[in-house]
Amino acid sequence: MRPSHLELLPELLELLVFGLGSVLLSAAGVYIERFALLTVEGGQLALGAWVALMGVMAFYFAYLTVTEKFRPRFVRFVRTVTGP
Repeated sequence: MRPSHLELLPELLELLVFGLGSVLLSAAGVYIERFALLTVEGGQLALGAWVALMGVMAFYFAYLTVTEKFRPRFVRFVRTVTGP
């Protein structure tokens, strides 16, 4: 039996939150890495390295969000919609 659209709404919202969160974390990582590069080019190597590490952490959290939260829920959602 296929669920109604109203029953799927919470799962869709969950997918939206995790998908949008991973995109925002990736965009933040790109911005932070650019800032790190500009800081190093400006002659502040230690600060640039620290900022680059923060950018890598943003990318890592985006990756974890996709692999640990979004993908399993997306697979479960597709199986729910398409049926067994």
